[in-house]
Amino acid sequence: MDKIDEPAVTAPAASPLKPSIPVKIAYSLGQAAQNGGFDAAIAFIFFYYSAVLGLSGTLVGAALAVSLAFDALVDPLVGSWSDNIKSSLGRRLPPMIMAIPLITISIGLLFSPPHGLGQGGLFAWLAVMSVAVRSFISLFNVPYIALGAEMTSDYAERTRVVVYRAFAGICSGVAVTAIGFSIYFANGGLQKAEGYPGFGWSVALLLFVCMTLCCLGVRRYAAALPQPDQAPGSMLRRLPEELKEIFGNRSFRLLFISAVVIFIAIGANASLNNHAFIYVWQMKSEKIQFISYAYLVGILLGVFVPPLLQRRIEKKYVVILGFLLLIANWVVLQGAKLLGLYVPLGDAALLPMQLNSFVAGIGTGFVSVAYPSMMADAADEHEYLFNRRREGLYFAGLGFAGKAATGLGVMVAGLALDLIGFPGHVNQATAAALPEPMQFRLVLIWGPVPAVIALVSLLILASYSITRVRHDEITTALRRRCRTGESATLG
Repeated sequence: MDKIDEPAVTAPAASPLKPSIPVKIAYSLGQAAQNGGFDAAIAFIFFYYSAVLGLSGTLVGAALAVSLAFDALVDPLVGSWSDNIKSSLGRRLPPMIMAIPLITISIGLLFSPPHGLGQGGLFAWLAVMSVAVRSFISLFNVPYIALGAEMTSDYAERTRVVVYRAFAGICSGVAVTAIGFSIYFANGGLQKAEGYPGFGWSVALLLFVCMTLCCLGVRRYAAALPQPDQAPGSMLRRLPEELKEIFGNRSFRLLFISAVVIFIAIGANASLNNHAFIYVWQMKSEKIQFISYAYLVGILLGVFVPPLLQRRIEKKYVVILGFLLLIANWVVLQGAKLLGLYVPLGDAALLPMQLNSFVAGIGTGFVSVAYPSMMADAADEHEYLFNRRREGLYFAGLGFAGKAATGLGVMVAGLALDLIGFPGHVNQATAAALPEPMQFRLVLIWGPVPAVIALVSLLILASYSITRVRHDEITTALRRRCRTGESATLG
């Protein structure tokens, strides 16, 4: 790689760092660990263990919930560790490099449980391997995201880095989905156990290549970045008081609690997608991938619209609009099915489901852009109220809410499957014969139940009070405080 790819960090008056296009492309490949492994590949696990291997839905949900909750706790520990590393490779690359073989092996094993395991054995294998996969992905992803923020201090250039990363992540998700449905799960293969190990190891190989190219491509740039001195004191001693402090901010509490609730709804719905597509709408396995593609296109559209909407309405209402689009995705077709008004089956269900998922993707895009922006505004308010900046903990809280609550959503889905008496080992031949009352209950827990949960989140968020005017007052007061040292108080 040319010398120009190394950042100049010694000249105090140097212009903001700007990584070259090759460095940004190489960096973006690392997003495959999150979107390709964490999101796309793991999405098959709930269906595989419950409907194919016959593990109780409650046990599947419990195992995945444990792994998600454990992963949410790992994030701040990995972040603190990588903040304080000093090495010839920089602060971030050592844990990223360490994670590559661990992610590769654990994902392959997650999709390859030994034959002959009973309910207890399958539960133990799923729980241990899920914890391993998610922990190792965190070991890579937490310093990876931090590295992206450090690569440049230029506001516009940071946005470009994020765009590269987001695009690569969507491409990796599409690639994993295509590998699954076009190669291993074609012609009803989603219900056949023999396709999953090959799929798992193929995904593992893809992630290995992407993560390795990422680390190789950014190694010189990352090594030349500044390595600040280690923070004084023990993180474990500081953390309880810091957490108490951030929960003292009402705006943070509202954002955190509403995030927990909405992610429970999202986790419950997403866990049951394949069950509903196959056993209610009677779709072929290889056609389901096109629903995922429509969802991803919706996200791409959704992330560009919020900046335009925010010129006219408050950020809170952009998020609420996103929530309403998600709720529509969960009640329109499902309500038509429950009322017997419109029940497209097989290939006829593909276009309606694509449109449904496209709308959900737009809603997800709205939330994914506006929600973190609201959290940043709340962090400004926190500095005003407590005279300290806590962006790291604020966004760690948002990440924790997303991961832990999604795990709870998976558990809710597993419990719901058992409560409605959904049978294990339902194959393609008997799918069409699934009793109508069972189909009714499955649709109910797939759509309307998550929609009701989402409405609770919407009501919580409605009390969030940082408007554009309020934020201007906060930033003005902070600037005045910076100039004069006064302890201003807003009315």
